[in-house]
Amino acid sequence: MASATPATTPAVRVQPNAPLRLADINPANNEPFSHKKKVDKRLEELREQLSDHQENLYAEHRQSLLLVFQAMDTGGKDGAIRSLLTGVNPAGVEVAAFKQPSTEELNHDFLWRIHPHAPGRGHIGVFNRSHYEDVLVTRVHGIIEPFTWQQRYQDIVNFEQLLTRNGTRVIKFFLHISKEEQAARLQARLDNPKKRWKFEPGDLKERKLWDSYQVAYQEALAATSTADCPWYVIPANDKRARNLAIMEIVVAALAEMNPQPPAATFDVAAQVIE
Repeated sequence: MASATPATTPAVRVQPNAPLRLADINPANNEPFSHKKKVDKRLEELREQLSDHQENLYAEHRQSLLLVFQAMDTGGKDGAIRSLLTGVNPAGVEVAAFKQPSTEELNHDFLWRIHPHAPGRGHIGVFNRSHYEDVLVTRVHGIIEPFTWQQRYQDIVNFEQLLTRNGTRVIKFFLHISKEEQAARLQARLDNPKKRWKFEPGDLKERKLWDSYQVAYQEALAATSTADCPWYVIPANDKRARNLAIMEIVVAALAEMNPQPPAATFDVAAQVIE
């Protein structure tokens, strides 16, 4: 049940257990999605397809789709999710954002807080950050040892395989921006009073750990990208190209899932509406 990668996309599908170097992937690559009018037109076409697929998925009530979004600070998760879900029926969508774990959550295994948010049948689930924080932040800040994060890679693969076996398609996106782009976005937040609420002084401390995060990401992505639950690296400096690349992949996956509304359980011809 491997997800197809559309032929025309700057996205890079991470191959299972193959070496990955984020430095080799250009975060500014927007080909062939550089023409604004063409991008906007294609997005509208795909939004219609996404809406149709989602309606069928909801009606069928057999399968579900989980979309995982990870990125460095200012990577564009909120904007990408907002663009993807524009025009989608909110009744069929479940969005979860994972912040720093609570004391209660820390008293359990690292997947304990995640599993209840897996999408139910007929739904599209979206994780804004996810279980991957526990092999990224914890690793970079020295909270866990190498043995632990390597063990967690396997726990994550097993968890996602469990979801897959129970009818949930899992697709994961890493929004790849450059360090220079991050600096520009942080400065823009600081300069704009309406966006200043999004600025956290702690982001500057995390920025100093950029290289460590890049290593942690590329190792985690390579270790947990599987045929059924792939990671895609999305060049994300260009927001329009980012949005279209994600939409192409999601719509292609739903087309493969091919959800179909159930047949009527009554005699249609016998129904008379007066």
